[in-house]
Amino acid sequence: MERELEVAKRLAREAGARILELYRGDAKVEWKGADDPVTAADRAANEHIVNELRRQFPADGILAEETPDDTDRLTKSRVWMIDPMDGTKQFIERIGEFSVMIGLAVEGEPQLGVVYQPTADRLYYAAPGIGAFVEEQWTTKRLRVAPITDLTKMTIALSRSHHSPTVDRVCELLDVSAKIRSGSVGLKFGLIADGQAHLYIQPGSRTNQWDTCGPEAVLRAAGGVITDTTGEPLRYNAPEIRNLRGIVASNGPRHAEIVAATASVMRKKVP
Repeated sequence: MERELEVAKRLAREAGARILELYRGDAKVEWKGADDPVTAADRAANEHIVNELRRQFPADGILAEETPDDTDRLTKSRVWMIDPMDGTKQFIERIGEFSVMIGLAVEGEPQLGVVYQPTADRLYYAAPGIGAFVEEQWTTKRLRVAPITDLTKMTIALSRSHHSPTVDRVCELLDVSAKIRSGSVGLKFGLIADGQAHLYIQPGSRTNQWDTCGPEAVLRAAGGVITDTTGEPLRYNAPEIRNLRGIVASNGPRHAEIVAATASVMRKKVP
């Protein structure tokens, strides 16, 4: 998948450049729904990525956040999953923690992933047979999750814009106290892949397939583990776009315990 990876990396950088042009100006905000903003930057990046992927890989399906879903993708074995700007709230608030995310699922499995943070010129990527890497400041580093097994020494990546009492309670049960906040889902996965954090929990159905496909490919290639809150793998190119049973991502060794604690808290319906 070397060609696919090079195309995805190029498109992420190009989309990021378009986003930065608008980031420096006034961002007109519209609302797709409650607590769901969209800007011209989202749409410009989406259009560029989708049009170029259609040109480069016409036989593949596409599922992109700012493009109406074409259910013909369900007949395809390869489907690109695109979030043109994950972290729109951070873009609006002029916090640089947003990213361009491109993933490629093959037969429902995340195979290739690119997560690009334009404000830091930081590019996470992974593909089969290549491994996971991050490029920044003219350097390229192989990604590997931290081999920490002591839950009390782990750091959890938390959302900057959404507070979750459920996640607070899980941290209490696991005795996890160190926290690091970030906007984009992809950047949280990047923190785990780079060993700076060790777990991330999204207990609800706030994320969609395009939020997790690319980041999951990167984290898995770095040795991490991702499931839903019942411990089942996430599946891609499904008719339901949302990840209805949430997400649990970790560095791996204590993943089953993290899932069990999350499920326990969710059963008690913490407010």
